[in-house]
Amino acid sequence: MEHVSKPINPQAVGQKVGPLLFSYRWQDAALYALGIGAGPDDLPYVYEGAPGDPPMRVYPSFALIPAYEACKALFEHVGGDFSGVLHGAQILRAHRPLPPQGTLSVVGMVQGIWDLRRLAQVALRVDVWDEQGSALLAESEWVLLYLNDGGFGGAPPPKSPRIHIPEREPDWRESIPTSPSQALLYRLSGDLNPLHADPRVAQKAASVTKGRPILHGLCTYGIVLRTILRRECDNNPARFHSFEARFSRPVWPGDTILVSAWREGEKVLIDARTKEHPDEPILTNAWAKCST
Repeated sequence: MEHVSKPINPQAVGQKVGPLLFSYRWQDAALYALGIGAGPDDLPYVYEGAPGDPPMRVYPSFALIPAYEACKALFEHVGGDFSGVLHGAQILRAHRPLPPQGTLSVVGMVQGIWDLRRLAQVALRVDVWDEQGSALLAESEWVLLYLNDGGFGGAPPPKSPRIHIPEREPDWRESIPTSPSQALLYRLSGDLNPLHADPRVAQKAASVTKGRPILHGLCTYGIVLRTILRRECDNNPARFHSFEARFSRPVWPGDTILVSAWREGEKVLIDARTKEHPDEPILTNAWAKCST
């Protein structure tokens, strides 16, 4: 569906879409895993297995893929100038592991539209259920910044708690290289924005991209989540509970992502930046939770 620019509509809060059905094969889950950097060391997520093996595992962040169509439908209700939209933050809460293949039922809602004077902030919520709509598998919240739609007279957004990184050595560090073709691979899972593939489009947004296609924010999010899953959840999606992060700076395909983590109570606090720009975080206010 092509998005046509129209005035932002604060009355869209509460608007719902769905249930929308999303069917996928194990190959789709494996392709997503490869898109967020999985490889031979992550075989349970990229290989369907031999007869008698346990079922293939699915990364919890794959639940964001069936949410795309619900988000697109909600964008039509929200309105606004979509050419000026940036992905501000992402929250994912997992309730049970996703099956390696099947059909999911997806429901979306406009959670909030707030005025930041020069820009607007929009929050969408998307719930992913089993096909019958009887078991909630995952819920996600998408925070979007509309750069050209502020000043409509609405209320400011509620303040969210700030995560403060401890002044001590992290409990672990991880260095994750991305490939020059990472964005081209990730986009095959559904996010076909040409900003991540076409240098001509990237050049038009040079103030953000420096004239080069950038990695999808949700690809970066998935790469970091994959690392958290392995380091904190014994690589078991059944132990993953949630991951929340704000997008602060782009990553370019070929960059190396540096993740540091601090265990603080039930939370794992995350700092992520790149080897190429170590003084500039790519994710902020980021934390995850895994069950024991």
